[in-house]
Amino acid sequence: MQRSFLIIAGVVVAIGVGIAAYFYFFYNQATVAVTAPSTTLPTASSASTTPTIPAGSVSEPATPAAPQKVAERLVEISKGPVVLGSVAFSAHASTSTSTETGVNFIMRESGNVYTYLIDSGNLTRISNKTIPGIQEASWLPSGALAFVRYLSGASNNTINTYALPATGTAAGYFLEQNIAGLAVSSTSVLVLASGGNGSVGTLERTDGSQPKQLFTTPLSSLRVAFAGKNQYVAFTKPSSTLAGYAYLINSTGNFERLVGPLTGLVALPSPSGKWLLYSYVSGGLLKLSLVNIATRVVTSLPVGTIADKCAWTLQEDAVFCGVPIDPATTFAYPDDWYQGAVNFSDRLWKINVTERFAELVLDFKRDTKQDLDATGLVIDPNEHTLIFRNKIDASLWAYEL
Repeated sequence: MQRSFLIIAGVVVAIGVGIAAYFYFFYNQATVAVTAPSTTLPTASSASTTPTIPAGSVSEPATPAAPQKVAERLVEISKGPVVLGSVAFSAHASTSTSTETGVNFIMRESGNVYTYLIDSGNLTRISNKTIPGIQEASWLPSGALAFVRYLSGASNNTINTYALPATGTAAGYFLEQNIAGLAVSSTSVLVLASGGNGSVGTLERTDGSQPKQLFTTPLSSLRVAFAGKNQYVAFTKPSSTLAGYAYLINSTGNFERLVGPLTGLVALPSPSGKWLLYSYVSGGLLKLSLVNIATRVVTSLPVGTIADKCAWTLQEDAVFCGVPIDPATTFAYPDDWYQGAVNFSDRLWKINVTERFAELVLDFKRDTKQDLDATGLVIDPNEHTLIFRNKIDASLWAYEL
């Protein structure tokens, strides 16, 4: 019996290691190539094989479990698991004369799309398109379409990206395979293809038409984000062992360094591109700073976290962040957090950008009696509600601001 137990334990450990390795390499492989870009790099309209929607019979019930109010102004929308980055806001008719803001998200096991209506608290499934195993999603600001990514192939070594209509009433389409990342705006998608010789960024419309190359760079393993006014921010994928850099990419594809070198750098531009919030690691501690992109003036902020745990308000006067309570210094940040080797117990803080002070908003552990590790934070256009995903169990939450 002891031998059987050891075998089972070994299998469980191996599976866990495989999952951790997947998340590390899919999201945060941090190598930087410095050789010149090759003309053989994939473009944003190429695909090595014809991808397909995976067959599957996984589905949720037509009437899902009702959202649960856990604390004052705090609601657990879904126990999950929901897809990483799978939140968008959309308008829904509540009466003949008014609309209600809905939160669109995707269940990971089936790929079904759900909408949670903020005011009424109703939760409904709006699409039953079955795409099991979606790992992440990037939504159009309107919530009408999500670019979802999932693995396929005999060894799950191919990354497919599919444009999934939220309601399932229109046909979706595939992007090229094995793209490194996406940056989505209301009218266009920046598709990033990376290889050992560098990266290529290609802009196309949200329906996949009119692709045009925006830039080539000798940097590989980049992440990109829309920064308003036809510009983007690119930064090297974060690592505790490599110094990272963040760059501003203008409408002609030119790179201009914003910050760096900084270990474990993660960047989050404001909606208009006026500010860049960024996190890094110094002396084993998480740090958070702000730079004015026009003036390059840098301001250190009074709390430390990872920028992926923050969200800008639409007015750009504040950011809300999940800030860990006494994170252990024995881990390598942010690598171990991305890989799932460590989870945080957070408090929610509001950082006033103009006045440069931080205000404690909510202590999750005190108010919910459980640890919440907030990520994927999004604030609705009216700045009434904050949506976030608990990284520990992939559940989805809403907090009334």
